[in-house]
Amino acid sequence: MLREAAAAAAGHQHFPRAALYLVATPIGNLADVSLRAIHVLSLVDAIACEDTRHSAVLLQQLGLEKPLLAVHQHNEASAAQAVLGRLALGERIAYVSDAGTPAISDPGAILVAATHAAGYVTVPIPGASSVVAALSVAGDTHAGGFRFVGFLPTRAGERQTALRDLAQATSAQVLFEAPHRIEALLTQLAGLMATRKVTICRELTKQFESIATMAAAELPGWLAADANRERGEFVVVVHGMAEQHDPQDLATGRLLKLLMRDLPLKQAVALTAEISGSARNALYEQALALKQSGPE
Repeated sequence: MLREAAAAAAGHQHFPRAALYLVATPIGNLADVSLRAIHVLSLVDAIACEDTRHSAVLLQQLGLEKPLLAVHQHNEASAAQAVLGRLALGERIAYVSDAGTPAISDPGAILVAATHAAGYVTVPIPGASSVVAALSVAGDTHAGGFRFVGFLPTRAGERQTALRDLAQATSAQVLFEAPHRIEALLTQLAGLMATRKVTICRELTKQFESIATMAAAELPGWLAADANRERGEFVVVVHGMAEQHDPQDLATGRLLKLLMRDLPLKQAVALTAEISGSARNALYEQALALKQSGPE
């Protein structure tokens, strides 16, 4: 029934042969797969995929069976040649990553570039996006556009530089983060941009999905309040910032850091709140985050 419904919805479209189809797959909830994606996956001669085991499960759930070709980050350049060989025979080939749209913070870009260079057609089959889903629920009134950052560097120096760039940006910034690094990320955001709003999305579209928006200074406390909040996959939206607020926020942060060098934490927070007019609770969370992150 599902294949018939997909064919009825998308079968009227022309799907050229000797073409690579970039098919977006669900980011967690199988019900988000599109009828057009199902039709294309049923139509192609083979499916290249990031993980053949993962994709085999998806196909089984959709009632499909196709030859699978492994094309992942460790073999993409060489595996692309096998895909080009099939395209030369006039075959339709789909490419899927484990979740979401291929070639966006996932393998696929090298394969697409090789397909273009060889003169073959590439066809996007769009679908669920964790980036767009997170932005849609952020309620960011100062976005002014957004930048997709993806995963930050793991090396300490490069990561700190990237975080400072985030703190200075006025547009919305969208990050991915792994569960074992989420605590460190939220602590760093609290220390660098205490008053900026941040939306943290965990396990988007899945059974235990949770979404929360708060000032960055409140993030460490929110995470510590429930051990389950450290589990799963994360999309973090650092909200855009109205430019006229930047100087005040930066000055308040610098003042707090200076006072913390010579005064007890509570006294430094109280003086900063009195001088700047900022909320004491937010400043206290920021001070705790600065203390945990250590001297810069």
